[in-house]
Amino acid sequence: MKRRKFLKNTTLGLSATAAGAISGGFLASCLNSNDKKQTKMDVSALIPIPIQIVIDDVGWWSGKDGSAYQQPYRTGIDRNHTVADYRAIVKLGKELGMRPQAAMILCEWDKNNILKNVPHSTWMGKKWDNSKWVGPWLEEAADVINNNKKHFEITMHGLGHEWWTNGIFTRAEWADDDGIMRPKHDIERHIQAFAEILQQNNLGELPKSFVPTNFSHSFGVTKGNDVSMAEILREHGFSYINTPYNYNFHNIDRVQYGVFGVDSGVLTVDRGSDLLDWNVIGVIPEGKINGVTCGMHWANLLHEDPERNSEIVDGWVKVLAPYKNKPETMLAENSLVYQKQLVHSKLTKTTRKENKIEFDFSATDNAGTIISNDEFTIKIKSQKELSFSSGDIQINSVSSNKESDSVLYSLNLKRKGKGNASITYKSA
Repeated sequence: MKRRKFLKNTTLGLSATAAGAISGGFLASCLNSNDKKQTKMDVSALIPIPIQIVIDDVGWWSGKDGSAYQQPYRTGIDRNHTVADYRAIVKLGKELGMRPQAAMILCEWDKNNILKNVPHSTWMGKKWDNSKWVGPWLEEAADVINNNKKHFEITMHGLGHEWWTNGIFTRAEWADDDGIMRPKHDIERHIQAFAEILQQNNLGELPKSFVPTNFSHSFGVTKGNDVSMAEILREHGFSYINTPYNYNFHNIDRVQYGVFGVDSGVLTVDRGSDLLDWNVIGVIPEGKINGVTCGMHWANLLHEDPERNSEIVDGWVKVLAPYKNKPETMLAENSLVYQKQLVHSKLTKTTRKENKIEFDFSATDNAGTIISNDEFTIKIKSQKELSFSSGDIQINSVSSNKESDSVLYSLNLKRKGKGNASITYKSA
């Protein structure tokens, strides 16, 4: 299937859990409501849904769509990528106080041509030669990434994005169109090669997050395999997979919690649909985020003239900034905060009794995620200024945003151990 058609169908084929905009039915399905009397009181509390930014196909130096002659689709734009395109990601993160996930393809970062010995990874096979894309721009881009780690998170996407046999590709690198995982020994070798290319460029160790190429993925073990993709990823230290639950996502009936599932301890999140098609460049975005991820492809953040990338970045900031101060949403600082908050927003129950807000962590603790769900944020809206205290949960920080007739508080909390907890509030 052509990639353009695929991404169009991605939007049309979303599962019911992510079919509505954040401000509509989707939000209602994720939030934990307090008792019905709360709406008549002057204090309300909820655990907000986190929003995380995930940008696919970062890492190409050529933007050219080569699919007509068995090369990758790449980013599908009519220019090469520059170091300025990496700075665009950093600018987006700085403006929003976030660490966007850059789902990277690394074949054009291969300085030592190791991929000639990694079957199925490129269109050249054993004749692989990346010399064209080895130059000072690699070090310059690596410096941008390494000097801005709070605003650029490397996420594993793949080596060449597709799967080549005798120079002919099929979709995709990690699983076929039926969601059946590629052979385990090939998966292991591709992960190892991804790590090796990171090391070539002084970009650190393997990341903890993964976006499957072409979004081809299955929840759990697939036909002909003894282990799942999630199990292999877990063995390599991954804790989180981000992919839309569309027709390329298989075994959806196994997903436990609607907007996310836990597969061998690995959080597998429904990305929802992107606002723009995969190769749209130079367009200022508009609209509402559909789901718990602001997903996009690298071209969507860029301008045809790299010197004007900031115009597009500013457009994304305008779309995303309002989610920071809504009672029902928050912008996740990074992917770890995002994972913890998402689990709490769906599974931790809150109850308000007199001047206390009580937390029931039973379902959260039984989810089975690798990550420790020790921290989360709660938002409290009040007509009066409040102070907060607790004997059984640590209040890391309190911030507030005054509105015309109320105050919206954001409390970052850290659990002191197992068991339920509560916070007490009173008029300041």
